[in-house]
Amino acid sequence: MTLNCGYGRGYSVLETIEAVRRVSGRNFAVQYAPRRHGDIMTMVADTSRIRATLDWTPQYDDIETIARHALAWEEKLFRERHGEIQHAASALKSDLPQALNWA
Repeated sequence: MTLNCGYGRGYSVLETIEAVRRVSGRNFAVQYAPRRHGDIMTMVADTSRIRATLDWTPQYDDIETIARHALAWEEKLFRERHGEIQHAASALKSDLPQALNWA
């Protein structure tokens, strides 16, 4: 059995961009371009089957909450991947001048 997980409605790219801007507090640059050949206009998962079969509803059902959780996840991954490197680089920058008697 195949079941679609989703919200049963979609968000436009611009709605998603604006939600990410709001929750991140950043006004990042966006490049606007025409739709590419093969790009679809909309795509929304039909969730009626999973809702009926498993009495399932998504835990997070609004774009700002979804964006907030996605950003938190990406920041966590970034810290896990780069945190030790950044810490080592910071330590090196602060300790190296003293070690070389430059300070």
